[in-house]
Formats: sequence, structure tokens, C-alpha cells
Amino acid sequence: MIPQLVTVRYRRSDGRRRRLYVPVLPVAVVLSPLLLLAALAGLVACRVFRVSPVGALCGAGQLLWALPGTRFEIEQGPAAVLISVR
Repeated sequence: MIPQLVTVRYRRSDGRRRRLYVPVLPVAVVLSPLLLLAALAGLVACRVFRVSPVGALCGAGQLLWALPGTRFEIEQGPAAVLISVR
């Protein structure tokens, strides 16, 4: 299942916590021109490194399929960011 919502929680340097909900589909639609360029760059990279484009696409699909339920936590100094994919 492709993730539908990404929750980003972060703690500001003053200690207050903020939460952002980012819907994946609208962001993907807005960024689709950049995604098209990234896909073309990926095809060129597959050609240069002699990797099967179909195999690379299958690997990317498996990565997206595994994302729901993933949590990333980054702390640097007094600020912290927690990202969870649903």
C-alpha cells in the first residue's frame, strides 16, 4: 500500500512542539514536473550503470510498499524532528 499521509512532528528550540500533516497525493501532483525529471535522470543512470530499468522500478515500488508504518527521528541540539509514514 502506498503511503497516503506523512506526519512530521518537531520540537522547536524554545521547547514548543509542532505537528504537520502532509498528504502524499497532492504533494506528488504539485511536484510531478520534478518527478518527471527525476524519472528521466533515473533512466539515464540506469543506462550509464547498465542496470535494468524494469528491475530498478520494481525495487522502487517495493521500497514505497514498505514505507507505511516507518518512523524517522532526528535530533540535533535542542531541536528534534519525528517523521511517521501512514
